[in-house]
Amino acid sequence: MRTRTQPIAVRDVLRLLVGCAELPYEVNRAFDIGGPDILTYRDMMLRYAAVAGLPRRAIVPVPVLTPGLSSLWVGLITPVPGALARPLVESLRHEVVCAERDIRRYVPEPPGGPLGVNRALELALRRIREADVATRWSSAATPGAPSDPLPTDPDWAGGTLYTDHRRRAVNASPQEVWRVVEGIGGENGWYALPLAWALRGWIDTLMGGVGLRRGRRDAARLRVGDSLDFWRVEEVLPPRLLRLRAEMRLPGLAWLEMRVERDADGRTVFRQRAVFHPHGLAGHLYWWGVSPFHALVFGGMARKIAAKAESSVCR
Repeated sequence: MRTRTQPIAVRDVLRLLVGCAELPYEVNRAFDIGGPDILTYRDMMLRYAAVAGLPRRAIVPVPVLTPGLSSLWVGLITPVPGALARPLVESLRHEVVCAERDIRRYVPEPPGGPLGVNRALELALRRIREADVATRWSSAATPGAPSDPLPTDPDWAGGTLYTDHRRRAVNASPQEVWRVVEGIGGENGWYALPLAWALRGWIDTLMGGVGLRRGRRDAARLRVGDSLDFWRVEEVLPPRLLRLRAEMRLPGLAWLEMRVERDADGRTVFRQRAVFHPHGLAGHLYWWGVSPFHALVFGGMARKIAAKAESSVCR
């Protein structure tokens, strides 16, 4: 908590990167960059609480905790998964303060200078409130290998794919159904059995996964690459297709796909497909162990999505 750091606003980092694109050819070196404020990590947390309008935090140093143990705690109570929390917490032992400010000789500072910590926090929090966050830490993912089978691959592509299909005719327009589909997850929930989804999220968190804490970037719209609780938006084609790739801890790869179509008679049809590619015996056992609950979870979700779309038409 007493380690010093020199945080810098994202927009100042981008300004410096753009400026470095015009450096003279002979300039080939590293530069230290940082904001105008040098704080301890304790001071930085207190600054955040103040800017965010939170009650003043009581911070009590506990000398017996190691960074490794602390990272487990961070992974449990924050949206940062354990695999990412550990290197972050381990890095806190190192002071991160600029040893030189030579970059200013090549890239001029803006009028008024770089943003201070308080102003940078205010701007970041305002973007969160306005759902105008371009990128978040959770946008970084570890995708499967290129050879991993995708749910669109034909059967002869190799590997076992377990699937769970659901189909429902909906007395609503495709646009109404799509609005419900695109609003799934985050604070809106998964429409069916919220306790079961919460329990799965807690299990994933305890296993070092991301759990349900990431939420969603925007309450109404999704785009490719967005994190969505413990899923990742792999493909979105409004108003027809939403495909999610699972990022929870699993013995295999999983997708959840939702389609909105019209049948030959012009009726709106909602199709839902869960796909699982097992890794080894554990993957097969996992699928057969949870398959009895699919009717409740996936079947309930399909029913609720259809009912919610139909109820919006009635209103």
